[in-house]
Amino acid sequence: MTFLMAGGGTGGHVIPAIAVAQELSRRGHTPFFIGTRDGFEAKIVPREGFDLEFIRIGGLQRMGITTQLRTLARLPASIVASLESIANRRPAAIFSMGGYVAGPPMLAGWLKRIPMVLMEPNAMPGMVSRWMARFVDRALVSFPEAVKFFPTGKAEVTGRPVRDEFFTIPAKPRSETLTVLITGGSRGSQRLNEAARDSWPLFREVKAPIRFIHQTGPAMHEEIAQGFREAGMQGEVVPFLDDMPRAFAESDMVVCRSGGTVAELAAAGRPSILVPFPYAADDHQRKNAEAMERAGAARMVLNQDISGRRFFEEITNLADQPATLSAMAAAARSLAKPGAAKRAADILESIAR
Repeated sequence: MTFLMAGGGTGGHVIPAIAVAQELSRRGHTPFFIGTRDGFEAKIVPREGFDLEFIRIGGLQRMGITTQLRTLARLPASIVASLESIANRRPAAIFSMGGYVAGPPMLAGWLKRIPMVLMEPNAMPGMVSRWMARFVDRALVSFPEAVKFFPTGKAEVTGRPVRDEFFTIPAKPRSETLTVLITGGSRGSQRLNEAARDSWPLFREVKAPIRFIHQTGPAMHEEIAQGFREAGMQGEVVPFLDDMPRAFAESDMVVCRSGGTVAELAAAGRPSILVPFPYAADDHQRKNAEAMERAGAARMVLNQDISGRRFFEEITNLADQPATLSAMAAAARSLAKPGAAKRAADILESIAR
């Protein structure tokens, strides 16, 4: 059978969809993607060996009026292009990760009465997910808080597909040196980078036995790496971590944003300090961080509150509480949902027309 994979723009939308596509492919099916030329999908989907057909569409939320008008003007043509792809490929069902890129193919699928499965990775579903909630056959969510946004009986808590390597990361015995992983995602976070840099003199002053693994993103790498060397800190500063499971395995705690990374934190059983990106659509990163904090798996610090001093205080406070760190790790691991991609493939096969 052929399956249409809808969702793009960011890694948080594309990577889980690829995991489901790979599972479908292992079962003998033929997945294909609809996405944009300037989204993350254009780089990674062809590399993974899947066909990608293009539409032209942009976002609506937190966008200027010019971008919103351009998006609305392109919507009819994007729906027509999606209808043409459906007519040519004849998918048996549609899998969507939500997001603005998924809007046109989902609308086209609804017009053609094609069964749809929507996966929502955030505690607060995005605009497209909320709009299409009553039209999808099944919704697969990562947080129980998201269930209420879908009709009764349609939603199931499956988690978000995460690479198998994260689930096999063992608990880390505490050593004399605390290892802290800092990551703002593949592009990095200016706010996290600056807060970390401003904390180094404080760590050096108290001679804290702390080692850092810091993924800066490419834009600030040279500046942050130079400051790290000059401060005489232990660890490594890199623009991008090719082996993120290795970095998780070495770390005692993680400081990061609260998008798709929260699923990796749960799978790996790692305590975290979460700094939600304040401009995420529907403030979903804050909702994710709040859910993790309620579960006892994380501490949340708002973007406007993070500074070198706050960064230093949060880390040293937890470093002095090994029992708390262990409890946070166990709470994170309790949220892990292995087998999300397989469950999605099972449901897609069951509803395929």
